[in-house]
Amino acid sequence: MKLSRPARRVLVVVHAVASAGWLGLSLGLLALGATATTTTASAMTLEAAVRGMKLFADWLVLPLALLTLSSGVLLALGTPWGLARHRWVYTKFWLTLATTTATVFALRPGVNAAVAAVAAGGPLPDAGDVLFGPAVSLSAYVFMTAVSLLKPWGPTRRGRGPRARPRRALTRGGTPT
Repeated sequence: MKLSRPARRVLVVVHAVASAGWLGLSLGLLALGATATTTTASAMTLEAAVRGMKLFADWLVLPLALLTLSSGVLLALGTPWGLARHRWVYTKFWLTLATTTATVFALRPGVNAAVAAVAAGGPLPDAGDVLFGPAVSLSAYVFMTAVSLLKPWGPTRRGRGPRARPRRALTRGGTPT
C-alpha cells in the first residue's frame, strides 16, 4: 500500500500532534505525581493531584496512545520506511506498543488505586504507582522523539534485501572490464 502525498502529509501531522500530546500528558502526569508524593500538609492538594492524574489517564492518555500507535503503523506501511525495514521504525513500533500496554495494565490501575485510597481519607498507598509510570513513559517518549529526528541504526536485514550487483568499471572505449 502506498499513501498519496496528501494522505501521507495528513498522517504525519496527526502522528506528530498525537505523539507530542502524549509526551506532554506524560510530563503533566509526572508533575502531578511529584505533587502527590511530596505533599504532606494538604490532603486537598494530594486528592486534587491524584484526581487530575485519573482524568489524564482515563480520558486523554489512552486515546492519544492509540492514535499515535495507529497513525505510526499506517505511516510505516504506507511509505518506503516500512514497519520492519529500518531499525529506528521497528524500535519505535515496539516501544509504542509496550508503553500503550503499560498505560492500560499498569498506569491506569495504579492511578485508580491511588484515587480510591486518597478519596477514602487514607494516605497515598504507593508513591511508585504515581511516579514510576510517568517517569518511564516520559523517558521512552523523549527517546522515541530523538530516534524519529535522528533516524539512527540503518536498515534491518529485511530492509537491506538483495544486494545490488556492483557496477563494472568501464574502460576508455566504453566496454566493461
